[in-house]
Amino acid sequence: MSVPMLDLAPQNAAVKDQILQGLSGIIDRSSFVLGENVKGLEADLAQYAGARYAVGMSSGTDALLVALMALGVKHGDEVILPTFTFFATAGVVARLGATPVFVDLDPRTFNMTGALVEAAITPRTKAIIPVHLFGQLAEMPAIMAVADKHGIPVLEDACQSLGAKGWGRSAGEFGQMTACSFYPTKNLGAFGDAGLTLIRDDEALAARVRRMRVHGMEPVYVHHEIGMNGRIDEFQALVLRAKLPMLEGWHEGRRRHAQWYIERLKAITPDELAFPLEVVPDGRHIYNQFTVRVKGGRREALMAHLKSLGIGCAVYYPICLHEQPCFQYLGIKKGQLAESEKASQEVLSLPVFPEMTPAMLEEVAKALLGFFGK
Repeated sequence: MSVPMLDLAPQNAAVKDQILQGLSGIIDRSSFVLGENVKGLEADLAQYAGARYAVGMSSGTDALLVALMALGVKHGDEVILPTFTFFATAGVVARLGATPVFVDLDPRTFNMTGALVEAAITPRTKAIIPVHLFGQLAEMPAIMAVADKHGIPVLEDACQSLGAKGWGRSAGEFGQMTACSFYPTKNLGAFGDAGLTLIRDDEALAARVRRMRVHGMEPVYVHHEIGMNGRIDEFQALVLRAKLPMLEGWHEGRRRHAQWYIERLKAITPDELAFPLEVVPDGRHIYNQFTVRVKGGRREALMAHLKSLGIGCAVYYPICLHEQPCFQYLGIKKGQLAESEKASQEVLSLPVFPEMTPAMLEEVAKALLGFFGK
């Protein structure tokens, strides 16, 4: 049987009637932007994430961008972030004329650490962006200790990790602000682009973020600064509100599948295939991706094997950000961020979506066991 990398149809079917009914109400009210669904979603997600304020945004990218703008990041500043992540984290820094300062990763978690951040700080460092990649938190207590020592704000990138936990807290409860994405493939996905900026507890900062998402305007036609058009629309907020009550169940479904894989595939040795383990203290990995490391230079062969059997898989991310053509001006040499470069050559993500059946899981497991001769 074929197994897709992701199938959104079952979860979307579960909320279809509710969304259609809500859409009818939106049309009747003719309120399409920043209406009651947006306000309700912001309140619901602030409570879910343990933040005091939440501001709905048009995408995860814009959620990152508006947060940096609110922090005053500008030309000549530096922002510390990982090189092994999605492009948007660095793209928003460069768009503001600031310099992305790329750091390496902890090979166990794919995330940066407090020690890596400390080594990258200079007098020009304006912000730190730890990314909670694939669904597991970065080393936030150590990162926050470094940031507090130097008086530098932290913007968590939880675009893949809303609901992830560690050290007795959730994503969004560490940094001054947190960016979230609701792209359809995320654990909580919209029917298009949507995002959210969480503000932990700073009322003035939250007010600035809200103002900046509408061109820096407050009240109408009075522009205090140059902002952006970053508003989330009512329909996407409606979709997300319908799905939010199911999110915890979806997280746990992914976690069950991940643990099933790890147990079922234990005959495969770590020097052949390394699994994404839950290593954060008091942690909850929510497995937006179940990303393994294929050892011995065999990733391409394994991908071809899986695809020949109709099993979906994907590589996130095959090229580190410091290796991208647009960042060559930074002059980072090959080998300077060696763990990230190694990860980019080994990672492979396997199907883990919560609606997978036992038969689908077994099909993936058999394919992997067969490839490694187990």
